[in-house]
Amino acid sequence: MSTPFADEILAPTIYFDKNFAVEAAKILPGEYYITGRDMVLVTVLGSCVAACIRDPVNGVGGMNHFMLPESTEDMAQINGLSTRYGTYAMEVLINQLLKNGAQKHRLEAKIFGGGNVLRGFTVSNVGLRNAEFVKTFLSVEQIPVVAQDLLDIFPRKVYFFPKTGRALIKKLKTVHNNTIVEREKIYGSRLVHLAASGEIDLFS
Repeated sequence: MSTPFADEILAPTIYFDKNFAVEAAKILPGEYYITGRDMVLVTVLGSCVAACIRDPVNGVGGMNHFMLPESTEDMAQINGLSTRYGTYAMEVLINQLLKNGAQKHRLEAKIFGGGNVLRGFTVSNVGLRNAEFVKTFLSVEQIPVVAQDLLDIFPRKVYFFPKTGRALIKKLKTVHNNTIVEREKIYGSRLVHLAASGEIDLFS
């Protein structure tokens, strides 16, 4: 049975997707969802990234949606303040997969997002940093990336079917994306506060 794990996150919105005739979970920034059922996980990404990770043997999979906080620190350090939330977001997804019967050595990932759409962020290209972070993290964890669609300048909508591993990407080239940009700016500002105040605990 599918359970949205809501420790320190908001539960995703669940609805019926008429296009695919299956139940769907809408993943917003800061959320994730794990399931072993035949359903679709859906998110819209600007500068954020989504990691879709599954165990192809038992069919358990999940998706997260996260972004690194903007910081003046060195963004490349995987254990530094700037990547603290990204590390947490990845670890919580992987740990919940393992709790639901997935095996670490069988995990595979598809990664999406990191578009250069947050032009209001002044320190550096946050989309590029997000994309580089998720690739580095998965490499360190020895989880193979079997597909990716990263960078570019457009937001994208991602459909991921954990049971089969199928992923569909739609580039939102003609969509007015102010809503996406504003949502991610608010989310990014919140992460700076979380990282600075020490409210995020990492675990192994």
